[in-house]
Amino acid sequence: MSTTPPFVRTPDANFDGLVDFPFAPHHLDIDGLRMHYLDEGPVDGPVALMLHGMPTWSYLYRRVIPVMRDAGFRCIAPDHIGFGRSDKVTDPSWYTIAQHTANLGRLLEALDLHDITVFVQDWGGPIGLAQVVAAPERFSRLVIMNTWLHHDGYEYTPAIRSWIAQNEPGGVLRDNIPTHFGWGTVMVIGTRRANPQQALLPALQGEVPSLAPEVDAVRAAYDAPFAGLGDAGVAGPRQFPLSIPVYDHARGDGDAQARHFAAINSMSLPVHFVWGLADEVFTGEWGRRWHGLIPHSTWDAFDDAGHFVQDTHGDQLARTVLDRIRR
Repeated sequence: MSTTPPFVRTPDANFDGLVDFPFAPHHLDIDGLRMHYLDEGPVDGPVALMLHGMPTWSYLYRRVIPVMRDAGFRCIAPDHIGFGRSDKVTDPSWYTIAQHTANLGRLLEALDLHDITVFVQDWGGPIGLAQVVAAPERFSRLVIMNTWLHHDGYEYTPAIRSWIAQNEPGGVLRDNIPTHFGWGTVMVIGTRRANPQQALLPALQGEVPSLAPEVDAVRAAYDAPFAGLGDAGVAGPRQFPLSIPVYDHARGDGDAQARHFAAINSMSLPVHFVWGLADEVFTGEWGRRWHGLIPHSTWDAFDDAGHFVQDTHGDQLARTVLDRIRR
C-alpha cells in the first residue's frame, strides 16, 4: 500500500470567480492525493481528453471545451498533481514523468474511458501519448499540438535550454516565483498578452504591474492554483523544466519517450497536428518534420499562435479538429 507523501491543498476559494471558467470540479483519490479533473458534456459521448503542460492547468482548455461539448463530446480535462485544483506534493523528488504518467493512467482506468480523442501539448505530449501506447484500444485519434517526444537526434532549441536555465537554482524564474511574481505573470507574457517590460520588470522591482483588466484576469487564473502556498506549493511546476531529458534522462523518462515516439509514428490511428507557428520552444519546423514521419497524419497551423495554442486559439483549434473528424 502506497504512503501518501506530504502535500498542500489549494483553498477552493482561490478558484472563485474565474473568468470564462464555469466548470464544476471533480476529483479522483490517488493514494490519498486529490487529483482534479473537469467532466463536461454527455457521459455517453465520445471522449475529448485534454492534457496540459507547464505551468498551466485545465483552465488552458476553457475555450476548447464548450465547442467540443456542444459537438457531443464528453470533455475530460485533468490537472496533473502539483497543478491546478489537484493537490501539491511538497517533495520535489516525487515528481517524475513516470509518476505523472501512472497518475493519468489511473484516471483513465477509474473513469473507464474509451473512444478517446486525446489533445496533447507541452508535457501533455509525453504523458498523454504514453497512454496511447499502453492502451491503444481506448483511443480513436490523436491531436498533437506544440509538444515532442524525446528520441535520438532530437534537437533541443535554444528556447528550451533557456527555459531550463531560468528554472534552475539561480535562474530568474526559480528565484522569483513565488517571491515576486507567479506563474500567471509568466503566462500573460507567454501568450503575448503583455511583454516583459509591462509584466515582469515591475514585479521584479516590487511594484504591481499595470495590466488591462482582461489581461489581469488571465494572470489571476493561472496564479490561482499556487496563490498563498509559498515555495511548498510550486514544487510540481519547478520540476517539469528540470525533467526535460537534456541533462536528466531518468527523471524525464527519456528511454520510454523514445520507445513511444517510434510506436506512435507506426500506429494507424488518425493523427491531427495543429501547431502554433510562433513558438520558439517547439518550432513549426519540428512540427512539420514530425508530421512528415506519419504519412496519414494531417497538418493545420496558426501563424499567429505561440506555444499555448489552446489558450489563444481555443475556438479555432476545436473547430479545426471537428472539421478534420468530419472529413
